Amino acid sequence: MTGSSFCSMKDYLKQTGGFAVIDGGLATEFERHGADLNDPLWSAKCLLTSPHLIHTVHLDYLEAGADIISSASYQATIQGFEAKGFSRENSESLLRKSVEIACEARNTYYDKCGTSSSMDDKILKKRPILVAASVGSYGAYLADGSEYSGVYGDSITLEKLKDFHRRRLQVLAESGADLIAFETIPNKIEAQAFAELLEEGDVKIPGWFSFNSKDGVNVVSGDSIKECISIAENCEKVVAVGINCTPPRFIEGLVLEIEKVTSKPILVYPNSGESYDADRKEWVENTGVGDEDFVSYVEKWMDAGVSLLGGCCRTTPTTIRAIHKRLVNRRSH
Repeated sequence: MTGSSFCSMKDYLKQTGGFAVIDGGLATEFERHGADLNDPLWSAKCLLTSPHLIHTVHLDYLEAGADIISSASYQATIQGFEAKGFSRENSESLLRKSVEIACEARNTYYDKCGTSSSMDDKILKKRPILVAASVGSYGAYLADGSEYSGVYGDSITLEKLKDFHRRRLQVLAESGADLIAFETIPNKIEAQAFAELLEEGDVKIPGWFSFNSKDGVNVVSGDSIKECISIAENCEKVVAVGINCTPPRFIEGLVLEIEKVTSKPILVYPNSGESYDADRKEWVENTGVGDEDFVSYVEKWMDAGVSLLGGCCRTTPTTIRAIHKRLVNRRSH
């Protein structure tokens, strides 16, 4: 499946038996492999220093059973690269590269499927795999933790947000991705900016909208989850809606609220539940749940109406393999 052939998440889910698995955390997985991401570019730094590692981690997730992988472009912005001294041309080239690496990993995976059915607990099965171009919020570019608060200050307007994201979306949309994953959206105004940019027609592929919450009731800025989801619901080019980078214990309640205002497929990819210290830029150890506990929620989420499941920060290929195994019995083939 390539960028031009994907248009409907509902049709895609029919091909995957009603459910699909999203990959897990990228940046925290890069760190687990030894990458130093203490940098405003965060995971996008690997585009400069270790593209081979990005390919490896994408492949790990595919072999763990992920049906959708997200490019390493969450924190990759033209403005962020330019601040590092890159030209506009080089900055756009790095954005393209993030999607190209994910597409290459998908091809590598398909090649492996041709040679073996399974090995070392790896899932090698030809199936329709989507590549999502990851787009983080304006707060992710600021690298000051504001994607976890949604507080951008009075000077940030709808038009400023649209201007900030516009070219980045165009470049990513033309790089071979199937869709754009708008992730960790912290407030209503940014959701509105993304929806308007999708509707303006320069972005030729659809997207999904995924919000984050720290109280299980509203998105992190305090905006109503229902109001945020309604913005996505009213945008034809949004093919799925949901929650990411939020503790697992909050997911079910949020999904029940989301369901009241959407007809689109619902996706969840929570973090491990660990706390992030934005000042120290590190995860607080032992504050989350292990893979077993994380996966114990999966049935509840599916019962609540979720059809796309994965993980975010601090989840690993092991988490994704466990989710894949839970889905085997639920899928209709």
